[in-house]
Amino acid sequence: MADGLSANPGEEHRFPCDNCGSDFRFDPNQGKLVCDHCGNERDIEGHGPWAGSAIRELDFVSAIRDQLPAQEMEETRVLTCPNCGAQVEFSADIHAKECPFCATPVVTDTGTHRHIKPKAVLPFQLDEAAARAAMVRWLGRLWFAPNGLQEYARKGRRLDGIYTPYWTFDADTRSAYRGQRGTVYYETRRDSKGNVKQVPKIRWRRVSGRVARFFDDVLVLASRSLPKGYTDRLAPWDLTALDPYTPEYLAGFRAEGYTVDLEDGMVEARQIMDAQIARDIRRDIGGDRQRIDAVDTMVSDVTFKHILLPVWLAAYKYRGKSYRFVVNGQSGKVQGERPYSAWKIAFAVLGALILAGIGGYLYSMYG
Repeated sequence: MADGLSANPGEEHRFPCDNCGSDFRFDPNQGKLVCDHCGNERDIEGHGPWAGSAIRELDFVSAIRDQLPAQEMEETRVLTCPNCGAQVEFSADIHAKECPFCATPVVTDTGTHRHIKPKAVLPFQLDEAAARAAMVRWLGRLWFAPNGLQEYARKGRRLDGIYTPYWTFDADTRSAYRGQRGTVYYETRRDSKGNVKQVPKIRWRRVSGRVARFFDDVLVLASRSLPKGYTDRLAPWDLTALDPYTPEYLAGFRAEGYTVDLEDGMVEARQIMDAQIARDIRRDIGGDRQRIDAVDTMVSDVTFKHILLPVWLAAYKYRGKSYRFVVNGQSGKVQGERPYSAWKIAFAVLGALILAGIGGYLYSMYG
């Protein structure tokens, strides 16, 4: 919904100003609720289901067996984009909206969705003006970006503040491995011209062993609305700044519902874990070279939580083509589709040819 997630269908988290009755919005600069109409301010009091409590992990096995307590679940009304598949929550009086992820008109009402409540939220720390400035600076560093797009981004429509869903996973792992340790040695060889040289060789020795690692907060994007490569490169996130979820942080922003379910999220988390375990094994094998022949990993005590991270999003249509940019709402890091100007590329190529011609002429004249 427009101002936040709801614990019950149809419930809106709107916070009326006690001075003039207009809606408060969360101001990232001040870290409090602000009324744009009269300037009234209010501290975050924490009205969420987890307010005043520590951020607690949930048991993964219980979740996939649909055995989580009822208070961990909720239903919200979402609209689904027919183009990119994003699910964005809206209030009941909105029947059509432009998708903030790809600028496509959204007309599909998919009704209420039952899902796991967010456990924590990372509040926006950059306001829209700061996010836009970061995006314009990023575009300015792209040599071949169209000037018109840079100017459009500078003066165009407002960026959308979206709380993007993520899963975090904790797990205890113990891995047994078999592999080979390589030691580099050198043999002296003489080539056909009689020159002596040292040729590297590797002597392999079979090894086996065990490694263990506890994984804390393995972060997995729970959305498919944006190319994963963009959002992955928004990292790192400082998750120590997470607050227990309270809807006040969402006042004036939107939240995207997760479209990557918990089990699929764990599959990706295992890939991240397995890559780290392989690095641990190579370190344990030692030597100059390592080969991993087999790994058997036991994973236990898997817990998770659903969190919301702040992303500023711009989706522009420029000369018939869509461009999407994302800004980390905590650090200001920017990623997006790299635009190219055909004229700038043509002038660069022409300039290179002219310089090459001048260089060739000077060389032919003066050696």
